[in-house]
Amino acid sequence: MNQSQVAVSTNVARPTAVSPWLLRGAAAISGSLLVAVCAHVSLPLLFTPVPLTLQTFAVLLLGLTLSPATAFAALSLYLIEGAAGLPVFSPHGPGGLPQLLGPTGGYLLSYPFAAALAGTLRRRAGSASFAVFVSSAAAASLLILALGASWLAVIARQPLSTTFGMAVWPFLPGDALKTCAAAAVALGLMKTRNRPGSSSVTRQNGA
Repeated sequence: MNQSQVAVSTNVARPTAVSPWLLRGAAAISGSLLVAVCAHVSLPLLFTPVPLTLQTFAVLLLGLTLSPATAFAALSLYLIEGAAGLPVFSPHGPGGLPQLLGPTGGYLLSYPFAAALAGTLRRRAGSASFAVFVSSAAAASLLILALGASWLAVIARQPLSTTFGMAVWPFLPGDALKTCAAAAVALGLMKTRNRPGSSSVTRQNGA
């Protein structure tokens, strides 16, 4: 084999580097799709216009596994998709922009900020423990509930004490479970991609 053949075979065997921007874009799109799927796992409740969904779980999971900027982009893309009329919001609503501006709009609009908050707190903690993941996700979950209830109070023209009874207190047990589940899954994913022998792409923390 001559030198030119050796050079060609070496170039063919060399893996092609993937652009970080391409990875982040793919992560944002995949994240928005995950939230859309979880939004359709929805159960309406008789005492409140806010349905019980798995959206919060997806938001927290993305916040804990992606970089804050990528998580914010994923949830912003999700809101843009919903506002454009794509069927990504909970089916128990009008869909499109009316749903984004309706009684549950505060929850939806809080998602990018909550995901970014979870990621920021988790990174600043400096350790990867279940307690850190849970506390980061819990802070983000409380932000979602607070903004959701505040928005509903304005829309329904009710005092915060009333809207908290409709939009916060009944959801605390379920949100606690979703917070722990998101923390456990995110921690498991991080340990898996940091395991020796995993590919360099899957080990990148904060796509």
